[in-house]
Amino acid sequence: MSPILDNLREFWLVHVLLALYTLLLAHHAHVGKKQTKVLADYYVGGRGMGGVVLGLSFFATYSSTNSFIGFSGQAHAWGTPWLLLVPFIIGFSFFAWAVVAPRLRVFTRSLDSLTVPDFIGFRFESTAARFLAAIIVLSASLFYMTAVFKGIGNLLETFMDIPYKVSIALVFVVVMIYTAVGGFISVVKTDAVQGVVMAVAAILLFTGTVSAAGGLGAIETIRQAPETSHLFTWGGGVAVPTLFGVLVAGTIKFAVEPRQLSRFYALESAQATRTGMVVSTLTFTAVYSLLVPVGLYARRIIPGNVEDTDLVVPTLLATEGVFTSLGAAFLLVAMVAAAMSSLDSVLLVMASTTERDIMGVFRPSGSDAAALRATRFYVAIFALVTAVIALNPPGGIVTLTALSGSLYGACFLPAIVLGLYWRRGSGAAVIGSYASGLAPLFLWRYTPWSEDLHQVFPALVLSLLTYVAISLAGPPVQSKRVTDLFQVSEKS
Repeated sequence: MSPILDNLREFWLVHVLLALYTLLLAHHAHVGKKQTKVLADYYVGGRGMGGVVLGLSFFATYSSTNSFIGFSGQAHAWGTPWLLLVPFIIGFSFFAWAVVAPRLRVFTRSLDSLTVPDFIGFRFESTAARFLAAIIVLSASLFYMTAVFKGIGNLLETFMDIPYKVSIALVFVVVMIYTAVGGFISVVKTDAVQGVVMAVAAILLFTGTVSAAGGLGAIETIRQAPETSHLFTWGGGVAVPTLFGVLVAGTIKFAVEPRQLSRFYALESAQATRTGMVVSTLTFTAVYSLLVPVGLYARRIIPGNVEDTDLVVPTLLATEGVFTSLGAAFLLVAMVAAAMSSLDSVLLVMASTTERDIMGVFRPSGSDAAALRATRFYVAIFALVTAVIALNPPGGIVTLTALSGSLYGACFLPAIVLGLYWRRGSGAAVIGSYASGLAPLFLWRYTPWSEDLHQVFPALVLSLLTYVAISLAGPPVQSKRVTDLFQVSEKS
């Protein structure tokens, strides 16, 4: 019998669930295509979506395989200090909804902004700042998508014996087609379903792992064992500066990453913003409280130290007796869904940014139909490029995710957060913040303080200080557009 038939017979339940899931994607792609009439529909859902669906989408698009595989497995090596990820995620998510979302919704609607780079360009009246923001978005997105592809490739290879390269190719084809066809509406509808699926999966992953490890009390056995006791001390599993650097880099993106911020563009009202904040915060709290400790309990199931923590969760799924066959199949499909929910959003961001903020800067604006065709083409191109890079990824999931978050935080925090609340600011201040934020990210390792402080912190501080200094050195804002913008936001 051929290897393909053997695989179908052994993992028939997984294949059935994946087939059903693919049909759901096709349905949402069809619905999204029917409801897409103009460019704003394809990019931000026509700015008419509710808080429940966008709150779930905000959760789902962040919670990719990076979370279910990378974040869940990291405690296996870093121990209890990694549990701090939970309050960091809750805190930064709440900050994004409470501080960024209300004004960003009003600003982008008033400016007719559809992307983060064009918001920066319109807000600061700077084509150069807009174009450079687009380049940053594409660069950071490539790192992040590579991490997601790596996670799903490892999972399918470990659990289903599907070769890594074949896994990447399969995911590439599916996510590319339904994202290109359905756009933002398709992505958000799928995300809402995926959010519910991932919440159930988190419960199954936690309860199955803890039960196989010997119950909640097994944590005390792990703490007392000589080979794992160091995981319960500061600096035992990971250097403290590295820990806090990764925590900040991995969670600050809530307030600055385009795929997250695009959900705020789509909010239909202030009430939808409040509803989305509640839904998102509660979902993050429940799910990540279950996901993050999994790697630690896995110490009782997987012998020895797993050098690549990205393999901890795939190994748990493949270990007999940890999950039932139905539970393992559901978890696998949920993690595929988690990957899709992030890949589709990032692909849409990359494609829309390329069409609107790079190509659009150099040519006159055309019809919405032409822009839609071009954006769909860019979805296919970027899906292919990142899939090829993922065949030989340059780092682990958590490392790549942190790098992506660091780029967004260092470059966009001043322009977005201060740009929404402080009338001062200019294109020069924004560009200066880009440069002063990027430099420490890549040069800090050569300084004598690199072992004591993660590069994300000097990058954030220098970026903010540069933005404030250049803004104060320049004249007060005289633009009628900016004055009107703040007046509208203050009345909302």
